[in-house]
Amino acid sequence: MSETNVLMEKVQDGFVVERNEDMNEEYQRALKQTLTIVGDTELLSVPPLLTVYNEAPNLNYKITALAVMQDEIGHAHIAYRLLEELGVDTDELLYDRPANRWKNPYAFDFKLNNWIELGVFNGLFDRAGYTLLGDAYESTSYGPWKRALVKVDKEELFHLRNGEIIMKAGMKKPETAKQVQEAVDWMFLMGLEFFGVADNLKSRSAQLDYRLKGHTNDELRQKWMSTAVPFCESIGVDVPAHYDEEQGKYVLDVPFPCKFDVENRKWLTDQPDTWDGVIERFKERGPENEEFVHCIQKGAKEMEAMRQEEVS
Repeated sequence: MSETNVLMEKVQDGFVVERNEDMNEEYQRALKQTLTIVGDTELLSVPPLLTVYNEAPNLNYKITALAVMQDEIGHAHIAYRLLEELGVDTDELLYDRPANRWKNPYAFDFKLNNWIELGVFNGLFDRAGYTLLGDAYESTSYGPWKRALVKVDKEELFHLRNGEIIMKAGMKKPETAKQVQEAVDWMFLMGLEFFGVADNLKSRSAQLDYRLKGHTNDELRQKWMSTAVPFCESIGVDVPAHYDEEQGKYVLDVPFPCKFDVENRKWLTDQPDTWDGVIERFKERGPENEEFVHCIQKGAKEMEAMRQEEVS
């Protein structure tokens, strides 16, 4: 039996990977890819939130928003620290990588329009993070990450609850209720995109084979909808999905994936897309990608320039 199959069988039987020596090359490659996506996602969630932070309606909301951003930076630190232990040069990863090479969700390449959008961001996107990382916490075979996710899991739940509070409050006034609906209109399908390509397009997944995650993309999409759709319906927000009793699952009322009008942040539901088309859009990045990555890299680049001046 090959080294790959031996480790695969061991982790499927419950073996917990603790050291680099426990891994084969394929396991380590999949783990690095996973942790890079997680770290980039956590860190690049902060710049969009900062765009409307000063619009918080009171001090309590402002303190809560700061706590959320602090948590996200801490979650990113966990992922990058684990990558460092796997031999990754995280300084290079963070400060020398071109903006279009970061692995954060496409949804995080947009500024937010108003305070209500911060709430919907937490209510939908942090719900996706809670779904994905909760699955990893329950299932991952990588011991150091599983232990770190105990903290992350609880904090992501706090983030999505904060989003629900803001969305509920927003629905009490016509003007802000309109903002909630408009935000959900462009963010809901982006939340679904967090989980990746449809299962039938994946030939195999090292993440599943090595138990870095426990459920498929479509299963996680269903789990996300099982709480996102009822919540939105409960506060009077329309979403393009409903529960189908006959099929026993949530189904979408619009084509998914479909084309997206970037400039107007509008889904073109009369223009179905393919996952190849979605991936191409992801690669092109969103309108604020460079600016947001620059926010992360700016301080390090300025420090390096100062050092160079001192040397010369």
